[in-house]
Amino acid sequence: MEDNKSQGTEPETGKTPEKRNFIREIIDEDLKSGKYETVHTRFPPEPNGYLHIGHAKSICLNFGTAKDYKGVCNLRFDDTNPTKEDIEYVESIQENIRWLGFDWDNRLYYASDYFEKLYEYAIILIRKGKAYVDDLNAEEIRHHRGTLTEPGKDSPYRNRTVEENLDLFERMRKGEFPDGSKTLRAKVDMSSPNINMRDPVMYRILHATHHRTADKWCIYPMYDWAHGQSDSMEGITHSICTLEFEDHRPLYNWFVEQLGIFHPRQIEFARLNLTYTVMSKRRLLQLVQENLVGGWDDPRMPTISGLRRRGYTPESIRLFADRIGVSKADSVIDVSVLEDCLRSDLNKRAQRVMAVLHPLKLVIENYPDRQVEELEAVNNPEDESMGTRKIPFSKVLYIEREDFMENPPKKYFRLSPGAEVRLRYAYIIKCTGVVKDPKMGEIVELHCTYDPETKSGSPASQRKVKGTIHWVSAQHAVDAEARVYDRLFNVPDPGGDNWKESLNPSSLEVVKGCKVEPGLAAAKAQDRFQFERLGYYCVDNDSKPGNLVFNRTVTLRDTWAKINKG
Repeated sequence: MEDNKSQGTEPETGKTPEKRNFIREIIDEDLKSGKYETVHTRFPPEPNGYLHIGHAKSICLNFGTAKDYKGVCNLRFDDTNPTKEDIEYVESIQENIRWLGFDWDNRLYYASDYFEKLYEYAIILIRKGKAYVDDLNAEEIRHHRGTLTEPGKDSPYRNRTVEENLDLFERMRKGEFPDGSKTLRAKVDMSSPNINMRDPVMYRILHATHHRTADKWCIYPMYDWAHGQSDSMEGITHSICTLEFEDHRPLYNWFVEQLGIFHPRQIEFARLNLTYTVMSKRRLLQLVQENLVGGWDDPRMPTISGLRRRGYTPESIRLFADRIGVSKADSVIDVSVLEDCLRSDLNKRAQRVMAVLHPLKLVIENYPDRQVEELEAVNNPEDESMGTRKIPFSKVLYIEREDFMENPPKKYFRLSPGAEVRLRYAYIIKCTGVVKDPKMGEIVELHCTYDPETKSGSPASQRKVKGTIHWVSAQHAVDAEARVYDRLFNVPDPGGDNWKESLNPSSLEVVKGCKVEPGLAAAKAQDRFQFERLGYYCVDNDSKPGNLVFNRTVTLRDTWAKINKG
């Protein structure tokens, strides 16, 4: 990873960058030399699935770089494969980009906007003797292409005349030939050490309805043909791509040079690899289609929609993109880095509340039967402007079941028979008795006494006890459901053919019968809170008044780090 360093204002660009990386150094040099007068980038997703955290890195890089250089960034859908694309994906991609905090203004484009122009460009190459119609099928083309150590061999149709190629290509467009029977290929170099230069396919026949152009076309451009020319037509100065396109760059250059059109500069960077997840859209689609998750927005998915539903903030994802930086070298980022960015952000913005996931009834014997106190609680100690709130306190409370042990080990500082703890924002209590279910032997109720002199904020409240636990008033508590999400896979690298065997069977625990403080009754979808001592939680989209549902967004600390050390 390359270091990001603070910089002063640069006279050549007039910008004040917060980060330095090899991409910005290339852009600085291009602007300084006069190669380009401004910065114009683009984000070109294929609408065949939902965007994931890897796309978020690219979005932040393309839109963020353009913004920092006072340039612009286009959104262009690479809609060249109608059999895999859907308007649902188009809409979700736009929504996710806006949610991340970026906008393309009026610069929304589609590769399909350029189908006619791309066809005209193909005619130019045919006329120049640089493209030909081939009758080999896909398997035969692969066979003729050769290997990394052996050159390819010419197609028997490579030397068709210009006139014959023009006629056949026009008839391909008119739909006279079946799918797969012919292709248009660039005539480059079948002996090139770069396999991408060995007469790549530019068009294939595909009788399929397109979500924008309907049945107007039955030939569709390949990505390698549409990509560079689309960038050129939009005036893209810096075409920022992931490393897998580095070997394709000579082909993109060849196309624009043969056509004599505007030449964008392509720069490649390492894609994001994240532990405990898969980043392949094909595998993510498989998870959805096989009902291994609840959909593209399942909070366990690495999709932006899934992260958003889980409770991630756009600020935390942008912070993550800044923190990991950009590099030319492939690397794997531990998912704990992403989680730590989220904790850093939520720690500053999330309201603290008290919630009990596994309630155990607690009766304060010496507290007046009908008395209810309104105690003051801090909303966020990191931000005084968030103020305080009132929470009710009464004779009967709920505490977490794990905060009591009948026979505790040494250094157990929570509640046990005869022990004292402080109730958060309230009083010090002492356990005096335990009530058990006579049949099962399970503890169902605790009896305690409280010291009325130790109310939070009073002089006697300074009396030291080693444990503090949270609680909710039983009379005022609101029922809720908690969905405790964990990592989707239980190994850092869930790769290989048997990747699904690494799915974490404990990635979701649904906890019903939770009790939360009454102020949460009005919580709305996507409201985020810190459940004190438990973690950060977000109101799920399924939540409704009277049926509160919370997703665990992230724990208060990296519990997996302890597991791995063990």
